[in-house]
Amino acid sequence: SDPEEVKIEVVQGDDGVTVCAVYPTGRSGRVNDCAAGSAGHSETRNNDVEVEFVVKVPAGVRFIGRTVNGSVNADGLTTDAEAYTVNGEVSVSTAGAVQATTVNGSIVAKMGRADWKDEMEFSTVNGSVTLTLPANAGADIEAETVNGSIESEFPVTMQGKMSPRHISGSFGGGGRRLLLKTVNGSVHLLKA
Repeated sequence: SDPEEVKIEVVQGDDGVTVCAVYPTGRSGRVNDCAAGSAGHSETRNNDVEVEFVVKVPAGVRFIGRTVNGSVNADGLTTDAEAYTVNGEVSVSTAGAVQATTVNGSIVAKMGRADWKDEMEFSTVNGSVTLTLPANAGADIEAETVNGSIESEFPVTMQGKMSPRHISGSFGGGGRRLLLKTVNGSVHLLKA
């Protein structure tokens, strides 16, 4: 495919800056576009052009990375982050809180603080989930896998029936809700 047909666009919105690779119009005929946040549309078929973004995020700026076919890697961030993909690995390390999902790939995430407000989820279908939290973290946890194992460096007080592939309980006094899920892979909850 012709790399000249793929345009890189930057859109500034009320909540930040969105950077997109805009491919030629896909099979459906709906025009691909770049819009603030997740409002844009991107569809491609039979186009082998690959785009790799290298973004330097200033200190204190929240990062949200989204892609369909590719990995999201973010290291050394100083505030909250989110990372989403469908076919790719997710690796995020931040001094803030992080949330990550993928379908086909593993997740490796490290949070510098564990005082998130809402439910925090890390999920994939084909891959492992490895989450590192500060040693003083506490949460109500639900972790599950179908084909894998569950390991926690935090002592978890179990609730309900004990299973090697599903745990429900709390650690560090509980409080915030934490979901760690995969189908084909293992779950690792580690202390920093």
